[in-house]
Amino acid sequence: MNVRGVAFILCIGWAAVASAAGGPPKARGAPHEALQAGAAMVPLRVPPGTPLAGYGSSRRRLLVPDLLGLHPHAFWFKPAEGELDAPAARALVLETATARLTWVTVDLVAVDRSFVDTLRQRLEDAGSRPGTLVVSASHTHSGPGAFLDSWLMGILAADRFDGEVLRAFADTVVEAVQRAETGRAPTRVGAARVDGPALTASRLDQPVDSELVVLRLASPAGVPIALLWNYAIHGTMLGPRNLKYSGDVMGVASRELERRLRVPALFVNGAVGDVSPRHHGPAAVLAEGRTLATAVEEAWGRAVPAPVGSLAIRTARVRLPAPSLSLRNCTRPWVPRALTVPLGRGLPRETELIAGALGATAWVTIPGELQARLGRTVKEAGQAAGVSAFVAGVSNDYLGYFLTTEDYDRTAYVACASLYGPEGGTRLTRAASELLQELAGRDQR
Repeated sequence: MNVRGVAFILCIGWAAVASAAGGPPKARGAPHEALQAGAAMVPLRVPPGTPLAGYGSSRRRLLVPDLLGLHPHAFWFKPAEGELDAPAARALVLETATARLTWVTVDLVAVDRSFVDTLRQRLEDAGSRPGTLVVSASHTHSGPGAFLDSWLMGILAADRFDGEVLRAFADTVVEAVQRAETGRAPTRVGAARVDGPALTASRLDQPVDSELVVLRLASPAGVPIALLWNYAIHGTMLGPRNLKYSGDVMGVASRELERRLRVPALFVNGAVGDVSPRHHGPAAVLAEGRTLATAVEEAWGRAVPAPVGSLAIRTARVRLPAPSLSLRNCTRPWVPRALTVPLGRGLPRETELIAGALGATAWVTIPGELQARLGRTVKEAGQAAGVSAFVAGVSNDYLGYFLTTEDYDRTAYVACASLYGPEGGTRLTRAASELLQELAGRDQR
């Protein structure tokens, strides 16, 4: 606009997860499903003059909208002035005999359902079979904009939709996925959870979740294939004064990891709603990006690849409250709660969550920014069900912030941007927890 520290025991709950994948449990001693994986990184193709997305500040806006067409891809916001580090698209393709997952990460502030649907169609037109498609935005506030077909996001932070920009991004993603598909090979998976570096602070004066989760994919011979890492941090170390493209601290860390480990490094943000970086500025981005990379590399060393029993995937549709903007949350505590601006025409009433599991390692997508406290609730539900889970935030859609019922009733930016009322966060958290229980084969009564 975080993830605790022991090695996963990959055999726990294997039979239950295999059953949830859609068939009867395999007999004791039967061979593991043949998991294949491939991954790739491709620098994001950005048409020159595309603006940055993430801040609505006047520092990024044109003095007047570009009614004369002076800028080919910018209307509300200033065109970018080069790059600090190149944004990228990364793809991981996972496949067994019964399931296929295409996981794409992009150095963008957010993605929406229309963007994900466009990528799916483009992939299918190109001859790819995405299967279950997850698209996770890093949430950098210095990535390119003008790609979201949303008037609300366009005015607030991303600029007016530009079809050429969208096509360029889609071309990049298709290339990344096709490269990943071509490189598929038999794969083993290792996982580790460690206490990450203390780089973040809470916007709500509450504990943050600094846990860092790492998935290490390698061939049976030990040849590295991919790294997927999860940590909760806002991509706002570079402020609105910055007019150069950057993946912010997460992008710097991923690039450093790719340099060190020689594999695509896919960053997936966590429950990031109330989590901000402690430090800011270009120097801090470089220094703390390397700090993050070192912590991830240490977790990578602890994640010992082993065969996994299955790739299980479940989805759930979640009905949300009517969306609205609370004037009280956005202005002053004395404003009556009843004063709201309905947003029913601009936002959906329903969303989809996708949960997946590789053995005892699981994740669930969130279409926006979940509060850290709710993210911990989701993880605890997974742990109770026998899987070690993480939150894949800002994935497959962007519907704003989701807070606890108690914290929704604040006059603060995070509450102002929480558009589904006091129950929105609770509904998502409950649905995410139930999905993880289903993956683990637990009774839902």
